[in-house]
Amino acid sequence: MKKLENKVAIITGGGGSIGKITARLFLDEGAKVLLVDMNKEALQKTVDELGGNNVRFSVADVTKSEQVQQYVADAVKFFGKIDVFFNNAGIEGVVKPITEYPEDMFDKVIAINVKGVWLGNKYVLPQMNDGGSVILTSSVAGLNGSPNVSAYITSKHAVVGIMRATSVEAAPRKIRVNTIHPSPVDNRMMRSLEEGFAPGHAEAAKKELEKSIPLGRYAEPVDIARLVLFMASDDSKFITGTTQVVDGGLSV
Repeated sequence: MKKLENKVAIITGGGGSIGKITARLFLDEGAKVLLVDMNKEALQKTVDELGGNNVRFSVADVTKSEQVQQYVADAVKFFGKIDVFFNNAGIEGVVKPITEYPEDMFDKVIAINVKGVWLGNKYVLPQMNDGGSVILTSSVAGLNGSPNVSAYITSKHAVVGIMRATSVEAAPRKIRVNTIHPSPVDNRMMRSLEEGFAPGHAEAAKKELEKSIPLGRYAEPVDIARLVLFMASDDSKFITGTTQVVDGGLSV
């Protein structure tokens, strides 16, 4: 039997690389998937690439309560239930020391990375089947400190707080709630951060960052997706309230 046979999953940040690859693994393992993102074109492209009747999308701003409620309603309308929630949408902000960090950008990062996660849990949990799984995307930045990305660091630590509170609240229903903590991933977000760390010398910044990872490379989106699949499946049914690190040894 496939790992997610007859399961229904919501994936926020569905237009990005991790969301897309995770959706592909979920579909391969028998799930029905609703992808959520603000970017309709990216969602449509992803759904077209994945193909079939078991993947749909819902355009939503995760910081808006009514839009979060709508994507939850869409999942139930399209597929009848919710078993898995990959609460994954997030942004990186900008690279600047805290004394120069733009307040409006700080507010935006917190709104998407913290309020968006909180709202997702708030409205998905009442519709989720008992025994379900909630996976929140934090980061190695949610466990450690790093200069010049104070908003991102703050937001990803806050995601751990949301997880710890929610895991206890959801436990009576046997719903497990965990965070995942990727190292740098070879995707658009890291291209943005590399340029921010070393303007005009992004490739050199990438090489330096890779040197800091014991396994010698960035994560690929599929490395993250495989962990999410494990946390979504019954293989992890006695794991809750944990911080799951997938970082090539960076946090050692």
